[in-house]
Parts: sequence; structure tokens; C-alpha cells
Amino acid sequence: MKQLDQYIEQIEKELKSRKGIHIESREIGYVTEVKDGVVTLSGLDNIGYGDLIEFENGEKAMIIDLLEDEAGAIVLGDYLGITAGQKAKGTGITLSIPVSEDLLGRVVDPLSRSLDDGASIKSKTYYQIERQASGIVKRQSVSQPVQTGIKAVDALIPIGRGQRELIIGDRGTGKTTIAIDTIINQKGQDMICVYCAIGQKNSKVATTIELLKKKGAMDYTVVVNASASDPVTLQYLAPYSATAIAEYFMDRGKDVLIVYDDLSKHAWAYRQVSLILRRPAGREAYPGDVFYLHSRLLERSCRMNEKYGGGSITGLPIIETLENDVSAYIPTNVISITDGQIFLETDLFNSGVRPAVNVGLSVSRVGSAAQTKAMKQVAGKLKLDLAQYRELSAFSQFESDLDEQTKKQLNRGAKMTQILKQKQSNPYNLAEEVAIIWAGSNGYLDDLTLDQVTEFEQGYLSDLRTRAKGLLAEINKEKIISEKVEKELGKFVKDNMPDKDS
Repeated sequence: MKQLDQYIEQIEKELKSRKGIHIESREIGYVTEVKDGVVTLSGLDNIGYGDLIEFENGEKAMIIDLLEDEAGAIVLGDYLGITAGQKAKGTGITLSIPVSEDLLGRVVDPLSRSLDDGASIKSKTYYQIERQASGIVKRQSVSQPVQTGIKAVDALIPIGRGQRELIIGDRGTGKTTIAIDTIINQKGQDMICVYCAIGQKNSKVATTIELLKKKGAMDYTVVVNASASDPVTLQYLAPYSATAIAEYFMDRGKDVLIVYDDLSKHAWAYRQVSLILRRPAGREAYPGDVFYLHSRLLERSCRMNEKYGGGSITGLPIIETLENDVSAYIPTNVISITDGQIFLETDLFNSGVRPAVNVGLSVSRVGSAAQTKAMKQVAGKLKLDLAQYRELSAFSQFESDLDEQTKKQLNRGAKMTQILKQKQSNPYNLAEEVAIIWAGSNGYLDDLTLDQVTEFEQGYLSDLRTRAKGLLAEINKEKIISEKVEKELGKFVKDNMPDKDS
């Protein structure tokens, strides 16, 4: 057998050396079954995972399942023209997508095909949609902040460049809003954004794109869309393709923010594909490797060290829960993969606390390492005030006679909760966040009613933007609150205090 292989190899070399003769060696197989965009093939003995195959009608598919005597593949186009018995040829290449700077401001599908009115994406650079995550030697610790522009997040659950922070909550609690506001706030922050919509309605995605255009955020954003009307195979590929685009920019030393909206629907798509491939169904009918589905995706988010370009990918995966059940299968999987979670609670949302961040269940495992010094100076008191407020508010419901100290703590907590409320699509810069939290943490708002707190915030920030542009610029630049800055802020606080009788 060894002699035969050597003989064949010798003949091929001889033929290749002769002019005009071209030898192409390809894997040949046959379709045995077609179901909902998933095909089963036989005869592809030397094919590999992720390899691209081509059918007689020109359609292509990617290998995602390898068994002893057959292979499974997901069709990347129209599967209706593929029938059992058709020939399939291996192309010898792994599924890759074109990536370039031209993607900025564009809306594309998971194969980098244009979905807007612009020209098709053409590039000489191709990235594999599934790539091994960078090793620990190439990485560095997370220390630079991603300013979301949302007071509750930047102060209490800071996100750093290279971190993976899960946004989790029931349907309609503002998960996408937090992610989109973060993208809007990256204007002028030297950060590329990738928004990956998985299984969303096209109308919802169109509304999001219009908002990004209106806020001038599409200039630095790429939208990858695999909508609910698209084949489930494209929904499965979408987040991997979006990450490949993000890696292209990261490899060029840039910081990238990527939003996966949402990975619950991605898991559903994978479950559907897996059940068609007859993989054994486990808990909640998901296949046994559903954890690996998201771990190999999110592990690609990291911050590279200077030797390897110093770029980063910050991942914001979104997971939808049912009845606030964070102990379900997919939520617990993704919680264990990420570096913290922002938990949005339905009861808080319905009671008017928006963003509806549950401070008790939300956490950032990077913590203050990803905060500026200015935010650290004001966030310490804020965390303490809110922690005491949570403890005492539950206790005070059953106690009619409260001592003065308890009343003071409850009052302060209520005021701090009030200033953390924020309107949709209205992100603050660092100086504005620090200025308002500083005023609350230092007790200036204790004697005001909740309505007066809102009135004060609007007037105070408006006055700062008008008369103290230099002061705000100094805080944004130096990222520290000096004694001089404190004195200046104190003057503006007193100037904008509403009348106590009003």
C-alpha cells in the first residue's frame, strides 16, 4: 500500500512538471438527505470541520458534523435545489468572509453580502469565521474603561476594553437599549462597533439602524443581520462572522465593541440544526456541546498586549430570560463564561426605574480596574449608599417606627436611585456622570423631593454645559476630581438648587 502511494505521488509530480497539464485533487461525495437547510453527505472521507463544499447547482455548504461514515453540512444559500443523490465536491478551503475598512457604516449578512443599498463588499483579505481564540501569552489584563454613558453601569458595573459583560433580563426590559446607548456613546472614543442581530424582526433591526444613523454612530459601526426570516443556518453563523469582522479591526490595533443580540436565539438555532442532524438531545433538548457553542465564541473577546498590536474586543452578549429565571440552562452557561452580568429586572422596569439595573444581582468581575480615578472617587460612596438602602428598604416595610439614622440612609438611597435613572438614547460623558453622582454622594440632594432631584439634574447639567465647558473638559481629560474641581462643582450645585417650597 505504501509503495502504491509513493508510485501515485511520483506520477503526479511527473505530470505536474509537464506544461499544459493541470491536476486538481478534490474530495467527492454524494447527498444522502436534505432537511431545512441541513444536508447529510457520504463519501467525503478526508473533509474537515468548517470546510466548504460545493454542489452541482453551484450552492455551497459548510461542514459542521463529522461521523464515521457520513458528514453533516449547513447550506449557505437556497437548499431547495439540492436533492438526494447530487454530487458534492470539497473545495479545499475553510469558510471565510471578506473583511476590510469598507465594512464600516454597512449592513451585511453573515457571509459579508450587502443588505443595504451600497456596493458589494470586496476585499483581498479573508478571515475564517471560526478561529481559535488568542492564547494567554498574547493577552494583557483589562484596565481601560469602555464608557457606556449610562450612569448606573459606569459607576457600579464598570466595563473594560477586552471584557465580556453579559446583559440579561426578561423580554422588554431594555437590554438592547443599554447596548445601543453604549454604541452611541462611542462617538469620538476611538472604538469600532459591531452590532450582530440574531433572529430579530427586520423592522426592529431597521429601527435600530435608523437610530444609529440619526446619532451619527453608523460611521464607526458594522451591522451583521441574520433576521428571523433568514434560514436558521445563517442565524447560527451570524455571531461567528461578526467576531471575525471584529478580529480584523483588533488585529490592526483597534478597540472593538461587539454586541450579540441575542445569544438565546443563537442557541435555539443551534438546537434546531443539531436535532436535524440527530444529535442526542440533553437538557431542554439542547445538544451536549451547547456550552462550547458560546464559550468558543466569547473567548475570542480579549485585550491583546502591545507586542501583538494592543487591540481589543469587548463583548456584550445579550440573553433573554423567562420570568427572571437566571438559573435556566443557557443563562447559567453564559454567566459562567462572561466576566460579569448586568441584570435587568421586570419589576424595576415597571416601577419606572430605567435602566432597570438590579444592583444586587449585577456584577463586574473586572471591577474598578476598568474605572477612571474620577469615577472611583464618587462610585465608592454610591455603592455603600445603595447597598444600605437595599438592606433597609426591605426591613422598613415591616417597621413603622424608624430611628433618625435609618431614615437618613433610606432618604439618601432613594435620592441616589433617582439620579441613576436615565432617558433612552441619552448617554452622558464621563464629566457629566461624575458631576451628578458627586452632588448626590455629598448629600446636596438629601433635602429635595424626588421630583426636585430630576429638576435639579436637568438644570445643573444644562448650566455646566453652558457656563463650565472648561471644567467638564478638564474632568474628561484629567479623569480626576481635584479640590479645585470640587469647589467649582459646589458653586454650580448651590446655584441650581430649587426652592425648597416649590
